Amino acid sequence: MESIVKTLSNLVWSDFLIYLCLCSGLYFSIRTGFIQITYLKEMTRLLFVKSDSKKGISSFQAFALAISGRVGTGNIVGVATAIYMGGPGAIFWMWTIAFLGSASAFIEATLGQLYKQEIDGQFRGGPAYYIEKGLGVKWYAVLFAIITIISAGFLLPGIQSNAVNATVSNAFDIHVFNASFLGFEMPISWVGIVVILLLGIIIIGGVKRLAGAAEFIVPFMAGAYILMALIIIGMNITEVPDVFSLIFSSAFSLDATFGGVVGMAISWGVKRGIYSNEAGQGTAPHPAAAAAVSHPAQQGLVQAFSVYVDTFFVCTATALMILFTGSFNTGAEFDAAGNVVNFVAEHVPGTPPDGFTQAAISSQFPAFGYQFVAIALFFFAFTTIMAYYYYAETNIAYLFKKGNMKAWIWVLRIGFLIATYFGAVHTADLAWGLGDIGVGLMAWVNLIAILLLSKPAMKVWKDYKNKRKAGVLQPDFDPKELGIKNADFWEKK
Repeated sequence: MESIVKTLSNLVWSDFLIYLCLCSGLYFSIRTGFIQITYLKEMTRLLFVKSDSKKGISSFQAFALAISGRVGTGNIVGVATAIYMGGPGAIFWMWTIAFLGSASAFIEATLGQLYKQEIDGQFRGGPAYYIEKGLGVKWYAVLFAIITIISAGFLLPGIQSNAVNATVSNAFDIHVFNASFLGFEMPISWVGIVVILLLGIIIIGGVKRLAGAAEFIVPFMAGAYILMALIIIGMNITEVPDVFSLIFSSAFSLDATFGGVVGMAISWGVKRGIYSNEAGQGTAPHPAAAAAVSHPAQQGLVQAFSVYVDTFFVCTATALMILFTGSFNTGAEFDAAGNVVNFVAEHVPGTPPDGFTQAAISSQFPAFGYQFVAIALFFFAFTTIMAYYYYAETNIAYLFKKGNMKAWIWVLRIGFLIATYFGAVHTADLAWGLGDIGVGLMAWVNLIAILLLSKPAMKVWKDYKNKRKAGVLQPDFDPKELGIKNADFWEKK
């Protein structure tokens, strides 16, 4: 099974997808005038614009819900894996895809807002919605919806619960064990059981409860983790220049230790970067569409900023802690043809990548380092699983909006909780392999769609930019003025 999954993952994550992600980000950056730099102040301002809508959520809640999806296992285990497989240079390529990807995130979130709908008293939107309404290709929209339900509903949650189970087991010695039930041997994970019980309480409450939980948990979890990183950076402040030099030199094969792995640095940096920040993947447009704003571009800007928070703050914090303390690979084994066979983790013998961050923090704080990472990862992963459920539910609403939607949502809830528990008790390689396939397929479909829809997205952006330059603080939006069709929600306003 693991061999089949690995083969499929390699097919999905071919060099073509890597180049598509990088080139799409560069294209949108140029088209928007490098919005990630020029409108950074506006992004932060929009975070705190209040909304009293009963049908939508506030900009900050949409930001928090998107961050809960972006900030997860990828920020701890994903960063460690990227360094392990691609060397420290992989971090540079994570930064690169985040910088360029923030422009892609702006486009997809703006499109999510532009073509959103009101379904059963809630705002719904995302790639399936803008593919159908913007491109007019129903089958392609259905394809994305099905891929997202399978990926977010059944493949991706296992990565998060698996990482939580591994780190908590490592820190608190709570391991999976087999129990006999009606004559069958079943793996029991107390960590997995706690996760699905808490998750069940929240997802039954719908998007409002999901957004409320994210609004409360996300600032707390990200703040505590970044504070720990700042303390460790302060303790190792003299090593900062050397660490950044290592990242840049190994990114371009200038460092002798990592001289033969620049291709893997790019590949793993982009792959884990997209898994972590989700830019262009097609997930963030779902919470973006749920926000109540006066202009679609506002959520585009907010979501572009969320990519920064994920990668430049949280992922960088993890990377620096690992590199400061030497808790990473220091060499690679090559075959006769010069291909990388395996990296050697000499600094932490016997420690797999998912333990690098724990080893790094515990080397500075032996008394509680492992426990701190376990607790941080629990909150990171838990909020990400919440976001995954919302993505899947939104696409269920798309497919069955004219049918028995509530019944199918209950089917999703039950299957989602089972998949989350299943991931906690199975191998990490299988969980990550399935997750990579899901992320890759969503990215393929969504990136092609937003490239084809760049024209209406740019019309929305230019409209917002012109109104802001004219001094309008909260611009309104009328799609008819711009010649944009099928933006039903905005046409009725």
